[in-house]
Amino acid sequence: MSEQITVGVGAGARYLGVDRVVDLGPLHPSAHGAYRLRLTVTPDLVITAAEPLVGHLHRGAEKLFEVRDYRQVLTLANRHDWLSAFCNELAVALAVERMTGMDVPARAQWLRVLLCELNRLLAHMVFLTPLAPGAAAYREGVQAVMEEASGGRIHFMFNRIGGLREDVPAGWTSRVAAFLSTVDVERLEIDFARLEGLGVLGTEDALQYGVTGPIGRASGVDFDLRRDDPLPAYRSLEFTPVVRSEGDAAARVRCLLDEVRLSVSLASACLEQLPSGPVNVRLPKAIKAPEGSVYTRVEAPLGTSGVHLSSRGEKTPWRLKLRTPSFNNVQALSALLPGTKVDDLPGVLSSFAVIVGDIDK
Repeated sequence: MSEQITVGVGAGARYLGVDRVVDLGPLHPSAHGAYRLRLTVTPDLVITAAEPLVGHLHRGAEKLFEVRDYRQVLTLANRHDWLSAFCNELAVALAVERMTGMDVPARAQWLRVLLCELNRLLAHMVFLTPLAPGAAAYREGVQAVMEEASGGRIHFMFNRIGGLREDVPAGWTSRVAAFLSTVDVERLEIDFARLEGLGVLGTEDALQYGVTGPIGRASGVDFDLRRDDPLPAYRSLEFTPVVRSEGDAAARVRCLLDEVRLSVSLASACLEQLPSGPVNVRLPKAIKAPEGSVYTRVEAPLGTSGVHLSSRGEKTPWRLKLRTPSFNNVQALSALLPGTKVDDLPGVLSSFAVIVGDIDK
C-alpha cells in the first residue's frame, strides 16, 4: 500500500515540516533556499508520484522593479538567480534598449557575449563541483576574471542601459585567454555509473513543462537562444548546441560538461574578434521607455531568461514580468521522479540544476 512522504531540499528545509531532508553535498547551489517534494512511495520506497511544493520565500522581485527607475532595476535584476547574474541584467537592459531604439556599440555587444559565456562557465562549474571537486579550481579561476572586470563577486552589476558600465581593465583579455587555456573537463572525475538510468525526462515531457537550458537539451529539446534568437555577436560565431537524447541524470551532467567545452570555445572566439571602441552611450538624466510593451530573452546558464516589460511612458516600468528557467524546470520533477528510489534522490537532484531564488522570485 502506498504512503505519502514529504522531503525537503536546501538549507532551510528542516524548518518546512518535512519527513526528511535531502543533502546534495557541501556548497551545492540548491542549498541556498528551500523547496519541498511531496512524494507517493511504495512500501519499498520507490516513488510513484511527485509534486514540487515551492514559493516558501516570495522575494517580490517583480514588484520591487515597478518602483525603481530603469537604472536601479538593473541593480536588482541579478539577484533572483545569483549564478546567472550577468545574463539576468542583460535581459532587462535589452528590453529597455529595444523599446527606446537604442544602438549599443559593437565592442559592448561582443563583451556582453564574452561575459555571458564566462557567466555560463561559472554557473556550470558551481553545479559540477559537488560531483567533481576538481571543478572548484576552474570555478575560482572564472570567478576571478569576472570579478576583475566588474568589481563584483556575486552581483556583478556591470550591464548598463546602452552597453556596459565601463571597459574591461588593461590586460584583462590576455588573462581571460590564459585561464581558458587551462580548462580541461577531461580531468574531472565523475562517477557516471551511479547516475545512468536515473530520473529520465522524456522529450515530450520536457516540451510540455517548458523545460529549457541544459536540462531540456539533455532530453532532446534542440532549443538554444544563442542560435535560435541570437544577440548580434552570436550571429558571427559558428557553433552547434549540445543536445543529448537519454534524458537521465548522467545525460544532464554530461550536457553540463559539453557546454563547458562550448563556452570555452565561444569565449575564445569572442576574444579573437573583439573590436575596439566605446562600450556605452551617453544617456539622459532620466530614461523613459515609450508607452507599449516588449519581450526579450537570453540563453542564461539554466535556460531561457525572459523579460516582459510594459511601459506607460514613465521612468519606472508599469509591469516587468520575469520568465525564469528554474521556475519552469522544477515542475518537470513530477515527470522524471516516478520510478526512482528514495535513496537515489540525491543523485537525481544533484543533476537537476535549479536555483531556488529563481523559483521564488
